[in-house]
Amino acid sequence: MTAALKPLARPASLHRSVQDAIRAFILDNTLRAGDALPPETDLARQLGVSRNSVREAVKAMESLGILETRRGSGLYVRAFSFAPLLENLSYGLLFDLRELAELLDIRRVLETGLIAAAMAAMPPAALAALGRVVAEMGARADQGENFPDEDRRFHQVLFEPLGNRTLLTLLDVFWLTYREATRHVDMGNPDPVLTYRDHAAIHAAVAAADVEGARAALDQHYAWIARRLELAQAQLRPDEEGPPGAAPVAG
Repeated sequence: MTAALKPLARPASLHRSVQDAIRAFILDNTLRAGDALPPETDLARQLGVSRNSVREAVKAMESLGILETRRGSGLYVRAFSFAPLLENLSYGLLFDLRELAELLDIRRVLETGLIAAAMAAMPPAALAALGRVVAEMGARADQGENFPDEDRRFHQVLFEPLGNRTLLTLLDVFWLTYREATRHVDMGNPDPVLTYRDHAAIHAAVAAADVEGARAALDQHYAWIARRLELAQAQLRPDEEGPPGAAPVAG
């Protein structure tokens, strides 16, 4: 038997109470990803609130990745994903370069700590794909061009063999946040040749099955990025607490 929704009192933040009631309904009925919820009109009637209150709560839960509305079909439980949380995290990190530097430390530890497992799991096709990405980096570097998309792809290919989607999303959060931060704060233009050499060194160690060499190359790569972040922080005014959109002050 389906557990019923309970009518709500009318607190100041009604839509939050509606969200809590819908969450409880999902749990009480052990609904899974893809399972349907009652229509909004039924939810409103059972809760004793207006349809607008239900619609507001549903929109909030959609933004959190809990529910999804399918046009012409109805309201459904959405498969769990860290993506909404991490999207908010990447936005919040733009407001403090110190926090971005802390995220870099986390990524550095993750990649250097997991590189051995990634290398052990890497099939020949993935190693070949990594080599192609490095070759593309080299071609762009020879033209004096930066290659952020290839950089992003390199680290994705490097750790895809682990089959850990959450890890890949975390790696992407740093990449997206760092790239956005460079649009607001002068971090100095990276030398594409040096960036290429960093990645070529990582690839060479992976291809040679040299775990310690790969770990050292990754560590050196992130040490260089950390230094750029330190210099960018030093350029900002000491009392600046807002987003990095303000013009940096020369050091």
